[in-house]
Amino acid sequence: MGEGYLAMSEHELGRRRFLKGAAAGLGAVAVGDRAWSQGELPLIGSSKADYSGPNVIIVRFGGGVRRQETILDPPNTYSPFFLHDLAKRGTLYTNMMISQLEGVETNHGQGTLYILTGKYDKFKDVGGKFLGERFEAQVPTIFEYLRKSFNVPEHQTLIVNGEDRTDEEFYSFSNHHAFGASYRSNVLSLYRFKIYLLRRQIAEGNLDEKAFKQKSAELAKNEALDYRVKDASAQSPEITAFWERWRRFYGDSGFVNPRGDRLLTELTLRAMKELRPKMLMVNYNDPDYVHWGNASHYTRGISIIDQGLQQLFAAVEADEAYRDNTVFVIVPDCGRDSNRARSVPFQHHSNTRSSHEIFALFVGTGIAKGQVIDREVNQISIAGTVGQIIGTETAHTEGPVLDEVFA
Repeated sequence: MGEGYLAMSEHELGRRRFLKGAAAGLGAVAVGDRAWSQGELPLIGSSKADYSGPNVIIVRFGGGVRRQETILDPPNTYSPFFLHDLAKRGTLYTNMMISQLEGVETNHGQGTLYILTGKYDKFKDVGGKFLGERFEAQVPTIFEYLRKSFNVPEHQTLIVNGEDRTDEEFYSFSNHHAFGASYRSNVLSLYRFKIYLLRRQIAEGNLDEKAFKQKSAELAKNEALDYRVKDASAQSPEITAFWERWRRFYGDSGFVNPRGDRLLTELTLRAMKELRPKMLMVNYNDPDYVHWGNASHYTRGISIIDQGLQQLFAAVEADEAYRDNTVFVIVPDCGRDSNRARSVPFQHHSNTRSSHEIFALFVGTGIAKGQVIDREVNQISIAGTVGQIIGTETAHTEGPVLDEVFA
């Protein structure tokens, strides 16, 4: 019995502590110095009206894309479905800008939060990490406005995030004292699946001591990334069931499921069927693989997003709950440079004018069809316009509503 018995006992004790903590910690939010995190989460009142639509699908045409490869050269566009089909069904803004203000950067995390909050800010990585994009919004996201105004459960407000954009996992709620964690959205991503999977593998009790310790350490490392939430793995029963079905279909290896932006499309299609979200945001990002130095990574990324848009739109049209009751809002996080002196001319870190030049398309229920608006508008107008679409006040947004959108 001796050493082997002692080792097994410690292993079993660790497992039991884990299981006890998993059962007790669901849904708890960290106690800290912010108003929303002190004590228990305030209950979201059941007296609020149910949200009846329209559903909103925000698509971040992400990784930074220029107008040149998307909307300015129709015969040679890498997004033919977007430009030749979808744009004709709605209102296209061809001259949307990210303002050239001090501290306003053209990058993925910043652009995502400009879209979500309707406000420019000088974002700094909370850990001071070089090139880090772990930002925390100080004003509410559009998801928080929706959930505070209507009775919408957390699992029906979703951000679908890329596998290599972990910093963006935590854009689901702001630090605003009147909003915050109580009204957060949920996130679907391989990072979230990995946390679910590690917890399940540990709880199933089939690991030897070495694997148990390794997976426990990996789980603790992943959970620690979200310091604002006490139990970072806590997800609703609906989300847990979603991951259970995903696991049964794709297994544990990670080598079977799609990767890159095709993964985001697959997650979104499944979420629409299984979770029935009222609002979701798809954070596409494949064009950013251009940083590997090959221009075709950028153009191929645009094509993959375009194919994803076609799949999402077809899914909406085929689903009675979404058909005629859904609005698509499609907008890049940022543009890209036009620097012919570089071997790959379209980066986005030089802060040139073209990196501030983007576009936006609104398509769906109540949206004017066949419009092309050439006047200059601003990226921070997205959130307020979405607020008007869903029928809620967005008091902290700063961009004017895009009135042409409405039929």
